[in-house]
Amino acid sequence: MQETKGQVIYFSHGGGPLPLLGDVSHRSMISFMQELPSTLHTPEAIVVISAHWEENIPTVLGAEHPSLLYDYYGFPKQAYEISYPAQGNPQLSKKIIEMLDHAGISGKIDEQRGFDHGLFVPLLMMYPKANIPAIQLSLVKGLDAQTHIQIGKALKDLLCENVLIIGSGFSFHNMQAFTWSESRKDDKENDAFQDWLIDVCTGLHSAEEREALLASWQQAPYARYCHPREEHLLPLHICASLAQCEASVIFDDHILGKRGIALKWL
Repeated sequence: MQETKGQVIYFSHGGGPLPLLGDVSHRSMISFMQELPSTLHTPEAIVVISAHWEENIPTVLGAEHPSLLYDYYGFPKQAYEISYPAQGNPQLSKKIIEMLDHAGISGKIDEQRGFDHGLFVPLLMMYPKANIPAIQLSLVKGLDAQTHIQIGKALKDLLCENVLIIGSGFSFHNMQAFTWSESRKDDKENDAFQDWLIDVCTGLHSAEEREALLASWQQAPYARYCHPREEHLLPLHICASLAQCEASVIFDDHILGKRGIALKWL
């Protein structure tokens, strides 16, 4: 492999458009997102694996000028007037499909779909000028952990590009358990899962051990309490298997009253 230029991050992206509406329960996350670019070198392109897009096979956004999908409901009018006019990167989309194909994974390009809020909400806080081309990569329906680990491994050569790879999900995503306020009640069950996740991703495990632990994530403490459905966790599986190294914790605080984390590998 050539010199590593890519950067890999997984973060908890909050509740819908609330971070952009100044919601107090997102205060610490907003500060983190705004300051995050100062800790990174400026990428030439951004690839976001969003928890809010699932397809039958891995699918990459291919529009040159993607529109926005306001894929949430029940919010104030301004939530549907948000703009993020970043360009797409069709050439990078094709390169990702070629990497998947080389690994024996069938993928496709969607030239019609726009950015969902898993991309435009965090990127508006990180790169508000929208001057870095961005694309999205879908999850695969069925949400099989090993499938997403294999996708990450297939994309390891993205690290040769000056690309920021973002897993945009939420390390805790039980909609019934969020407090939807700034209050921070103790949650030992969530703490146990977050601590397990940190150990898996940052601890002294071999790549093979880490992969096996992530593949069997449902065996982790209180896994299904934290993720009744795993779409917000699986972007991490792609990031970790793509990076093939230990991560560091770059955020560990409360969002919507629940502890959530962010990790950086490279």
